[in-house]
Amino acid sequence: MGKQTPSSFPFSFRIAASSILFNLVQRTAQACTALAFNLRRKSEFLVALADYSIKCFDTVTKELVSWMRGHESSVFSISVHASGKYAITTSSDTAQLWDLDTFQRKRKLNIRQSVGIQKVFFLPLSNTILSCFKDNSIFAWECDTLFCKYQLPAPPESSSILYKVFAVTRDGRILAAGGKSNHLHLWCLEARQLFRIIQMPTKVRAIRHLEFLPDSFDAGSNQVLGVLSQDGIMRFINIQTCKLLFEIGSLDQGISSSVISPHGRYIASIMENGSLNVYSVQALTQEINKPPLPLVKVIEDLPKKKLSSSDLKMKVTSGRVQQPAKPRGSKIQTRILKQDLTGDFESKKNELPDGLNKKRLQILLKGYGEYPTKYRMFIWRSLLQLPENHTAFSSLIDKGTHVTFLNLQKKYPIKSRKLLRVLQRTLSALAHWSVIFSDTPYLPLLAFPFVKLFQNNQLICFEVIATLIINWCQHWFEYFPNPPINILSMIENVLAFHDKELLRHFIDHDITSQLYAWPLLETVFSEVLTREEWLKLFDNIFSNHPSFLLMTVVAYNICSRVPLLNCNLKDDFEFFFHHRNNLDINVVIRQVYHLMETTPTDIHPDSMLNVFVALTKGQYPVFNQYPKFIVDYQTQERERIRNDELDYLRERQTVEDMQAEVDQQRVEDEAWCQKQELLRKAEETRREMLLQEEEKIIQQRQRLAAVKRELQVKEMHLQDAARRRFLKLQQDQQEMELRRLDDEIGRKVYMRDREIAATARDLEMRQLELESQKRLYEKNLTENQAAVAKEMRADADAYRRKVDLEEHMFHKLIEAGETQSQKTQKWKEAEGKEFCLRSAKKASALSDASRKWFLKQEINAAVEHAENPCHKEEPRFQNEQEDASCLPRTSHLNDSSEMHPSTQISLNRRAVEWDTMEQNLIQKVRNLRQRLTAQARHRCQTPHLLAA
Repeated sequence: MGKQTPSSFPFSFRIAASSILFNLVQRTAQACTALAFNLRRKSEFLVALADYSIKCFDTVTKELVSWMRGHESSVFSISVHASGKYAITTSSDTAQLWDLDTFQRKRKLNIRQSVGIQKVFFLPLSNTILSCFKDNSIFAWECDTLFCKYQLPAPPESSSILYKVFAVTRDGRILAAGGKSNHLHLWCLEARQLFRIIQMPTKVRAIRHLEFLPDSFDAGSNQVLGVLSQDGIMRFINIQTCKLLFEIGSLDQGISSSVISPHGRYIASIMENGSLNVYSVQALTQEINKPPLPLVKVIEDLPKKKLSSSDLKMKVTSGRVQQPAKPRGSKIQTRILKQDLTGDFESKKNELPDGLNKKRLQILLKGYGEYPTKYRMFIWRSLLQLPENHTAFSSLIDKGTHVTFLNLQKKYPIKSRKLLRVLQRTLSALAHWSVIFSDTPYLPLLAFPFVKLFQNNQLICFEVIATLIINWCQHWFEYFPNPPINILSMIENVLAFHDKELLRHFIDHDITSQLYAWPLLETVFSEVLTREEWLKLFDNIFSNHPSFLLMTVVAYNICSRVPLLNCNLKDDFEFFFHHRNNLDINVVIRQVYHLMETTPTDIHPDSMLNVFVALTKGQYPVFNQYPKFIVDYQTQERERIRNDELDYLRERQTVEDMQAEVDQQRVEDEAWCQKQELLRKAEETRREMLLQEEEKIIQQRQRLAAVKRELQVKEMHLQDAARRRFLKLQQDQQEMELRRLDDEIGRKVYMRDREIAATARDLEMRQLELESQKRLYEKNLTENQAAVAKEMRADADAYRRKVDLEEHMFHKLIEAGETQSQKTQKWKEAEGKEFCLRSAKKASALSDASRKWFLKQEINAAVEHAENPCHKEEPRFQNEQEDASCLPRTSHLNDSSEMHPSTQISLNRRAVEWDTMEQNLIQKVRNLRQRLTAQARHRCQTPHLLAA
């Protein structure tokens, strides 16, 4: 820790390195974003890490207890319920409620993205959850049902700030809120309204942290608020007077974060330079320990009207306290209590710690009947002069729970577990302080009202009860374990003096002081009075002599004499002294003061009781005002009874174990028999099921066989249909192929006809040429050449006849080819469509071959005729013979093709070759026709030249 200068930090102190005790619990490998202690199991604590998870560690075992996940952003706040059972973790987008017994998530608060969460936390000592959002809306929820209890209204527009930080008093009544402003808003959660706006000094521009400074004697209504601003200085102000009490930190060494101990004695601050400073509140200021201001009584209240924000606003000052502006016409009348000066001895006798005076307090008490609620605990502490022995009390607490009070909840079932725990600790501390209290049966009844009142400060609770026992319970244990007969006799004597009729009525109905006095004493009137009445009564008891308590018992009976005189049954009397009655406590207190003044000295209890003696400081006094031999005897007897009970319990446990073994064996035997019976029945059932299953399988097999037969029949039908469809498809394909072949044949025939027509035209042209030549020859030749001309005409006629014959023979040949092709096609169709197709191809090929042959013969004949025109008849006869010989050859080929159907592959190949040869032959015929035409023209010109 860095070195501090006396001028800058006069009240801070450094902790020596040897006095620092710490233990490494775990290495999380993640940055810590939030911490939370005060769980139900005190050795456990919660840690929020940077990976959005929450872990629970145990400081004793140093092990991970649980790992909780569910947040999607960093957790910046963890709030633990007062019981330690629940915890709320808050991130920017969600808040989640966890059960710390099972470490399971109970509820999840989801919000819209436009509205973020500022903080969600439990109110101290209550079952209420407060949720604060970034739009300044604040809601209160019931923890068990999550029912919305209320919503705080919007702050006034004149002082509207965005809340960033919050703090609540320990009693949960006041909420302080601040943000990026020098204004603080104080909300009253009971009235649900803004009751004060505190303006911080102008140096404060933003508030980073708020925390109330606890006090052991303010009953949770904290009055001092710590405000950490942006300049690193934490200022502590009184929220009632708005007075600046003290401040820590400076501009040079600012505070980064700060926390106050639960009892408000120390302030731990982490400085901006990384050092840790611990401040003593008692050394920082004396304002907390000063006595309260002079008490005044308000005679006239302020007019009840709504105050504006300017009326609520108060400025923080370091000098004279400023109060809110008072409206006109609201004059307040006050009465100042003046000090009654007496002698030095009387003054010293009545002087109390913290600057109080007992005589003045008694005068104040008689005037108002009670102490102010705000200062009651402070006054009680001064009246009882409590030493606050922390070390001695800690040693008693460290001894643990006394064995007598281990099962306290069975005899006294208290709903609040915290209250039960505090009662158990307080009773255990009293039993460790003195043995008599471990055997006192009415001690829980006597201590309970004080435990309930001081449950947040166990030290004060213990010392108040101890002081009460030492002073107001004098001589109570002299007749232990019986009620204090001597004390009850004092009460009976005083009652006999002041109300003999009532005492006679008690005696007539056999009602002793153990019935009408002792129930009031052992419960210290907590059963018959309300909380306010009980506090008012003990304001007077603690301010007077210890005999005041006994006189209160007498006064309670005297003030209740009318209903008591009407009671005739013992049960009615018991009910009366154990239940609340319609009785004014102020009348009872006045009667007590009257009895204290009018009771004779010889029967007055103050003559037999000692004056008030405070507890010693440092160590508590020894309490032995009881018959030790009786207590020791009872302790021995109790120990003997405990040992006997332990022996009995061991023997009973042994017998129970043996009985349990016998029962277990019997149960096992019965279970075995039942199991065997169940197995036998199960076996029979399985056999029956097996037979049924076999029958079902047989039936299923029969049905399956029938289904198979049906499927086979269907399959056969489907195959037949598929075969028929396939055959039809083949037939369609063959028909389509035949049509294609017919088209091909038609096309070839058409081409052949065109060629024949072209040849005929050529022949006609040649004939015309010859005729023209003939006419020319007839004109030019002389009679000598007549014979030659006649011979040439004869040759021309012969050639024309030959050409006609050739055309006739060619047409016959074509018709014969077509007829043969048709016959071949019909025969092929009878043999099969595929064979017909190939036969048609062969017939076409043969027809083409015969045509080619005929054309060849014609060409040869034309050539020979052109070369030997005189020999005309011989080629004709030769051609006729060749034609005659050609026709049988064609028939022979057709017959041979019909006789050999196995040569289909070779015929296909030959058909392709014939197609190629046909194209070549046609080209050759065209070329030959051109040569013949040229030769004919040349021959026609040659005789003309010869004639010339």
